[in-house]
Amino acid sequence: MREKHNSNRPLKLKRILLLLFVALSTARIGWNAQTKNSGIVSKFDPALDDLISADAKLETVRNDFGNTEGPNWIQRGKTGYLIFTDIAANVIYKMSSDGKATVLVDHAGYRGFDTWNVAFVQTNRFDPKDSRYRQYFEAGPDGLTVDRQGRIIVCTYVGRSVERIEKDGTRTTLTDNYEGKRYSGPNDVVVKKDGTIYFSDTTGGIRGSGHDPNEPQAPRAIYMIKNGKVSIAIGDIPTPNGLAFSPDEKYLYANGSGANYIRRYEVESDDTVTNGKLLIDLSSEKGNGITDGMRVDEKGNIWTSGPNGVWVISPEGKRLGTIAVPSETPWYGAVNLCFGDADYKTLYITARSYIYKIRAKVSGNRTY
Repeated sequence: MREKHNSNRPLKLKRILLLLFVALSTARIGWNAQTKNSGIVSKFDPALDDLISADAKLETVRNDFGNTEGPNWIQRGKTGYLIFTDIAANVIYKMSSDGKATVLVDHAGYRGFDTWNVAFVQTNRFDPKDSRYRQYFEAGPDGLTVDRQGRIIVCTYVGRSVERIEKDGTRTTLTDNYEGKRYSGPNDVVVKKDGTIYFSDTTGGIRGSGHDPNEPQAPRAIYMIKNGKVSIAIGDIPTPNGLAFSPDEKYLYANGSGANYIRRYEVESDDTVTNGKLLIDLSSEKGNGITDGMRVDEKGNIWTSGPNGVWVISPEGKRLGTIAVPSETPWYGAVNLCFGDADYKTLYITARSYIYKIRAKVSGNRTY
């Protein structure tokens, strides 16, 4: 028995060494894969290489706002600037690429004065014992876009309307109700090249059920404004949010922020949308952030806020990569985004009090 045991010892030792080698090789492969995706930009598909560099740097433009949203870049000849909302401050800012900002529109959301009855109480999600903890009323606007005439279209959010800011600064209310029922909080908005407007209505613009618990409220939906008439374009997303067109405007993408997914709809010749289908489901991904704001690049890829940062998704719904965005608070990461600068190859990202930017290789799809 001893001789048999001794004869098998080298074989057992070889097996142990082989298993150890396999284990170490597997660990090494996993470590290399993690290292490959350990920077700001993580690649999940080779197609990402044509869209953004693996070593692209995320820069902080500003970090002293309240709750930033609705970024859009406006280019006027050689001069360009970013416009965005601050829901906490109830303003629309105008900011150059170097971070110099001025108020473009004051009281851009709710225009009344009884915010203690209208706006809802928000915090920055830090522990109340933390010195960084803040509590405030959110009374400001949310999403913005620019039409073909260069006019700003505003989702007033707490103002519960969609307005257009004319070139002379006056405001035109495009809609504040659907069939006599008030909206709960217009959130994001896009304009088709023919002038048709689509906007999402969510629950965030009112406190509880509004001024009166029995107040009739419009359905949570994505609405269309065409030739002054308002209709429901999409009604199968319980919590609609960000919107974006494909470059050829054959498809309208819509974020379902409550469940972290994106749906795609076909746009008909009369501007109605049909044949909605799930494009991608992000709900299994853990981390701060939701499918909130999104944009489409010139190649048709979707760039959307999501868990742990910005997701880059192909037109077919394949995850190409992500851009890690630091979480300022225990809940929020990236919130909204847009392409900007003169070549539209800088991605600007709003993240609560922060605004970041990062260079891409591809330009964004201009909406006007």
